[in-house]
Amino acid sequence: MRLEELRLKLNSISVYRNLLEDKLINSLHVFLERLFSGEMDLNGFARHYNLLFFNIINIDQQKSFREYIIDLIISDENPFSMASEKMDYENINNNLVKAASNDLRSFGEISMISSDIFKEYALQHLCTSTFEATVASGFPEWGNSELGDQLEPIKELLYKNDAWDRFARDLSTFYRANGTGMFSRFRAFIWERGKSSGSLRGIDSPDPIMLSDFIGYESERLEIIKNTEQFLKGFTANNMLLYGDRGTGKSSTVKALVNEYWQKGLRIVEVPKNNLADFPQIIMQLKDRKQRFIIFIDDLAFEDDEENYTSLKAVLEGGLQSRPGNVVIYATSNRRHLIKEKFSDRLGLQSGNADDEIRSQDTIQEKLSLADRFGITIVFSSPDKSMFLEIVEGLADKRGIGYDKDKLYSEALKWEIWYNGRSPRTARQFVDWLEGNSNVVC
Repeated sequence: MRLEELRLKLNSISVYRNLLEDKLINSLHVFLERLFSGEMDLNGFARHYNLLFFNIINIDQQKSFREYIIDLIISDENPFSMASEKMDYENINNNLVKAASNDLRSFGEISMISSDIFKEYALQHLCTSTFEATVASGFPEWGNSELGDQLEPIKELLYKNDAWDRFARDLSTFYRANGTGMFSRFRAFIWERGKSSGSLRGIDSPDPIMLSDFIGYESERLEIIKNTEQFLKGFTANNMLLYGDRGTGKSSTVKALVNEYWQKGLRIVEVPKNNLADFPQIIMQLKDRKQRFIIFIDDLAFEDDEENYTSLKAVLEGGLQSRPGNVVIYATSNRRHLIKEKFSDRLGLQSGNADDEIRSQDTIQEKLSLADRFGITIVFSSPDKSMFLEIVEGLADKRGIGYDKDKLYSEALKWEIWYNGRSPRTARQFVDWLEGNSNVVC
């Protein structure tokens, strides 16, 4: 393919036009536009060529240029991918399918380009001396490597074939099953508050913990798993409050759920307590998506003068902006009653303070009722001595640490006295230390 043809293909992109904003694709597009503006000499060519090369080599080293474009294609949010997420391929507007197919064919050809066509153009059109030709010939090169590790089926299908327009139906099926945009790329998100509004940020490397990594609290986790699986099957599920002692694995359990079930469409959105007033914005972004979302609120507790809890209460019990069927709320807390209550709250008229509430009992009930609005409450209590040692032993076995059981128990009990008391977290910290000092209990 000649550079003139490459330029025309990029300018003819319609449905997948968002890809032209990608840093790498944009550097290619700008390069070609400047090249054919009639104002570029070899110096300008060298600058743009090496910027393009720099952007290409900054791709994940495990990916080729072709794989990079495939990733852009399958995660792009555009009219075709959004329609595919909501309906079967046969029901999508025919003109939209044709336009998307044309773009796919173009990007399939673009993904095959190498440095040769650029260097050939420079040698033919821009080099006027032997010195310039020598410099241009020495420009760094790139190409497309062989397929590396096993890819997802849709990626492998596109990688091994050139005419991508023939796979519009396959791609549509992928969008239908996996969704589009950031929700197909990431499994975990955090809601961040800007100056005027909030937004979702995908987490590249979420905590990799799996449900199989835990030892103990099986019955507690079983309730959480059953509720989550019910949610994934499309049935109504309960909001859940996980409360109990610190270090017992409440937050880690919620994080493990998304690692276990993300391929079934589960996603998690962590919302900091201070941003609970943004619930209407968050729900607007999630409600029409194919995936199912856990809104995760960690370490939930309120001061008695905070009013963010009213936003949470409204969502839990259903206000004008009701919780959609693809959203459920899981919260963790070290407190059974989520809003701090003072003895002065109970005095009412007897307090002698004219500014105190007359009907203080109403305030007390409102504070105590927030936790009751979660459909299911799971309690994680600190382990007793027997369970603590069971967790320590199980973690040591998982790590492949050889030990004398009596010495292991003795050292573990010393550790929990010295550091933080009995909890699964303390057990893990002890085993972390033990792994580097295994001679202690061998």
